[in-house]
Amino acid sequence: MSETAKTAKTAKGKPRRRMDAATARALILDATERRLVVAGPAGIRLHEVAADAGVSHPTVLHHFGSRALLVKAVISRSTEAMNKALVQGITASGDDEEQFEDLLEKVAVSLASSGHGRVIMWLALEGHRIDEAEARLRDVVDATHALRLARFVKGKKKPTREDTAHAIVLAALALVGGTVIGASLLDNAGAGGDPAAERRFRRWLARLLRGYFEA
Repeated sequence: MSETAKTAKTAKGKPRRRMDAATARALILDATERRLVVAGPAGIRLHEVAADAGVSHPTVLHHFGSRALLVKAVISRSTEAMNKALVQGITASGDDEEQFEDLLEKVAVSLASSGHGRVIMWLALEGHRIDEAEARLRDVVDATHALRLARFVKGKKKPTREDTAHAIVLAALALVGGTVIGASLLDNAGAGGDPAAERRFRRWLARLLRGYFEA
């Protein structure tokens, strides 16, 4: 087969080469993610995503079925990676307070810089629920609870898993919501007004969580 026969054209006239399924999916997800950050879920157009990824519109439909399922796949990929990093970080941090603070800071910066925090909020407003197939926050809870139990001192009230889950959900709400209105709320509360305000809040949150877990 000639080189010409192996090459197609996208809607924008860019060359489109045949690729394996995994590569095609990754390119489509990357292209969708870039558009999500800028326009949100409502701004996603499959033909534009296809052109950005260098694949055909039918290829996008073949791999994901619909715009809604494509957006869910993007969030699933990013949250899965974030949750794995959190579990690894929590397990590795142990009693290191500074390392735990750095862990929360990295998550917050990633949510803000990638735009995933805003996307999660957009999806929530559209009625989208985060289920276990997309983001297993329970893995983060399990890792955190295991550390709490390992440091449990007899004579104190033994922490329940639900208690740990509530604390993790509180942290998740603060980190995700912070990417959207964190700076505004801090400023309104008289605790903002400078570039480091959000970082100071996250450091405070990390210390609050550690103090609570160790009480």
